[in-house]
Amino acid sequence: MLSRLFKSATPEAAAPAPDGRSRAVVDAVLPVVDGGRFAVKRVAGEAVRITAHVFTDGHDVPRVMLHWWKDGSERRHELPMKLRYNDEWHAEFTPPVPGRYVYTVSAWVDTFESWRHELIRRVDADDIRLAARTGAQEIRAAAERASGEERDALSGWASALEEGAADAKMDATTLKALALDEAFAETAARHPDRRLESYFAAELPLVADRERARFSTWYELFPRSAGDTPGEHGTFRDVEKRLPLIAAMGFDVLYFPPIHPIGRLQRKGRNNALVTEPGDVGSPWAIGAAEGGHKDILPELGTPEDFRHLVRTAGQLGIDIAMDIAFQCAPDHPYVKAHPQWFRWRPDNTVQYAENPPKKYQDIYPFNFESTDWQGLWAELKSVLDHWIGEGVTVFRVDNPHTKSFAFWEWAITEVKRAHPEIIFLAEAFTRPKVMHRLAKLGYSQSYTYFTWRNTKEELTEYFTELTQGPGKEYFRPNVWPNTPDILHAALQTGEEPVYKARLVLAATLSASYGMYGPAFDLMEYKPRGPSSEEYLDSEKYQLRHWDWSAEQGLRPFIARINHIRRANDALQSDHTLKFLHIDNDQLIAYMKVSPDGDRAVVTVVNLDPHHTQIGWLHLDPSEIGVPSDRPFQMHDLLSDQRFMWRGSHHYIELDPHRLPAHVMAVRRRVRDERDFDYYA
Repeated sequence: MLSRLFKSATPEAAAPAPDGRSRAVVDAVLPVVDGGRFAVKRVAGEAVRITAHVFTDGHDVPRVMLHWWKDGSERRHELPMKLRYNDEWHAEFTPPVPGRYVYTVSAWVDTFESWRHELIRRVDADDIRLAARTGAQEIRAAAERASGEERDALSGWASALEEGAADAKMDATTLKALALDEAFAETAARHPDRRLESYFAAELPLVADRERARFSTWYELFPRSAGDTPGEHGTFRDVEKRLPLIAAMGFDVLYFPPIHPIGRLQRKGRNNALVTEPGDVGSPWAIGAAEGGHKDILPELGTPEDFRHLVRTAGQLGIDIAMDIAFQCAPDHPYVKAHPQWFRWRPDNTVQYAENPPKKYQDIYPFNFESTDWQGLWAELKSVLDHWIGEGVTVFRVDNPHTKSFAFWEWAITEVKRAHPEIIFLAEAFTRPKVMHRLAKLGYSQSYTYFTWRNTKEELTEYFTELTQGPGKEYFRPNVWPNTPDILHAALQTGEEPVYKARLVLAATLSASYGMYGPAFDLMEYKPRGPSSEEYLDSEKYQLRHWDWSAEQGLRPFIARINHIRRANDALQSDHTLKFLHIDNDQLIAYMKVSPDGDRAVVTVVNLDPHHTQIGWLHLDPSEIGVPSDRPFQMHDLLSDQRFMWRGSHHYIELDPHRLPAHVMAVRRRVRDERDFDYYA
């Protein structure tokens, strides 16, 4: 099983050129990630556009084919590629179901099409007659490769050209027209001479995920705080009571922090205190105790059947349950005694706990991925994923994957998705950019981002341009969060509603996937643990909390509105069409997204100043949204339901943050006038 790692991770070389006479050059195939070392990411059911740079010496015409197939399948598909300009050839294929696919490109000098291309330019009668004889030879060769009626048709065409070329009475113009007959040419093109076909240097991998990998809306809650009564430990059955509200707010992924038994040794108290008090429940990320480890459930939450019932009930509402995967152990995790070789031991004969100086995490033991029993460790950790997949989980949010072996992740994710291509992995790695990108290349479906710390117009514009237009767009799918249980940004610590609304709109419209830690965000929890701290006071990470689950509380109606807009407008369901628009006020940020077919557009403008009304002039050329320059068009604000009539390229914007800090406007290109009425003549 482990031996598959390097085979699955490395692109296999395509078939070499038959001999040195092959003149067609396949110079590049795009998209590609690191020369084919890693897979491009797309979504099943959506067209994948492939570009190939192909040429040949001289003036002959190459013919170019796209080849694609599902990895492991013997059935291969072939599509002709079309020349656009500058030796760039294009074709599209659509992976029908989630899974791993392979594509490459081949080309050869098309002697038949080269002959036709040259003949078109011939005007001298003798040249035309000689060219007709040459063409007859090419056509007879094609006839030999054909069969049945097409063989007979091509043979007859070749004979007609030979006879016409020899018949001095046949007009050269008529002979040329016969030689260029389109119907015969289509028949001949189906039987090309591919003996000198050249292939691109590699077969390139592509992973097609299900749609939720591209477009998803996440809500995080602690099941132990889902109860009705203050001070009582919540259960999975309590979470089921919350599902209708979560669905009504428009979320389709419900993410839980770890649900496993929590260690008692070195347990942290409230607000991360080193000394616990009676009743302290500890951090869910300190996994493992006498009751079990990563494949077990904290008894206070319920039984395995309770969990399975919750997963099924959520699924009926269109919600995936996301499981937190934190590969680390509490000191009393069963692994520590059963497999001491999986941990790093210090000279004083104690296990090295997790540290990020000056922070110390005495309640967490990291695994040692340099263990002599690394294969046993890998196999056991993968079995944890397999266990929860067996319980119905299809989404994993992975805690700090950058602190575990990259080689392990590449192997584990590849193996899991080979058997279960529907699985989605979200990498929670707030670390250096190159590390985050490497994890995405290794197979993570989505990645957390720096959005929380990007707040100014310049920061947001630069960062999201990089995410959506840079080279990472082929494999790095952002999932942006305004807050997490670990991160209460200073901007949110004022508790001002306009700030929360603006950050929500930015997250929900800049990125196709976003999430929030609730109910802390929707109820605008804003107090930090201390000055200059980004941690919540009385954090759920260390204690039970009791929340108001009323549908009308806090930002919940506004959240529901935003998420409804996202679901109703496919322009907001992908990232690659994001374009920032000029607006002459640094406190206003404007951008546009269009639907995959280019027919629908959404323009968003956000006031980044939570205190004051801001005004500005937005530049939007009507041609960018498919509107004639002399026609008015309507902008429908989907948040307020206001409608604005715009004409030309410069448009007035005024946003009062205390009313609404943003416009999310759908472009209505067709504006009715008197000519639309029946009586108009």
